[in-house]
Amino acid sequence: MIERATLASMIDHSVLRPESTDDDVKKGCRLALELGLAAVVVNPYHIPITVTALEGSRVKPCSVIAFPFGLSATETKLAEARDVLAKGAGEIDVVMNFSALRSGRDDVVLNEISSITALAKESDRGTVVKVILETCYLNDTQKKKACLLAVKAGADFVKTSTGFGSAGATVEDVRLLRRMVPSSVGVKAAGGIRTADQAVQMIEAGANRIGTSSSLSILNGLQQ
Repeated sequence: MIERATLASMIDHSVLRPESTDDDVKKGCRLALELGLAAVVVNPYHIPITVTALEGSRVKPCSVIAFPFGLSATETKLAEARDVLAKGAGEIDVVMNFSALRSGRDDVVLNEISSITALAKESDRGTVVKVILETCYLNDTQKKKACLLAVKAGADFVKTSTGFGSAGATVEDVRLLRRMVPSSVGVKAAGGIRTADQAVQMIEAGANRIGTSSSLSILNGLQQ
């Protein structure tokens, strides 16, 4: 069985609901610090609060980009990325333009991810980039292509889901993503993971990170 501290270090705590307040974000940061989580994931507006709350700790402030649909213009995504990087984001979870992928526009997908990754790597923090594929809208062939494009573009992680699509992470998708990317690229499972059993299953399938808003209940469930 995975140790509690090990599992905690693999969890990205999400505070992404549209009704989330400043106090909700601060509460999420306090929880992440107390539990020793990997990151706190917030919308761009909340990055300054998150950076301040996590300053001096190992917990990374992470911002989503083009969340949750991924359909902003590439220039808009880059502007959003520049903004959160300037404000101290240590990680970025960018939603891939899965409409472009489904339309056969691999060039758009590759250019977009490459541009964002290059921008992140220019930062003095070497900001980690995770690409959200939103697997619920892709068939297996498209998922494989998305992984190959993300790797070619220099992404650090591929991520299953936003948690706001028609479905979230599945063990089968995590296994597929793990097979498609080299060991140097991480796999993040997110969307609908609320129990310790689910989290452990995702890790056993090959996930290196778990995205969830249920961090405390997952860790408490692991103890039980």
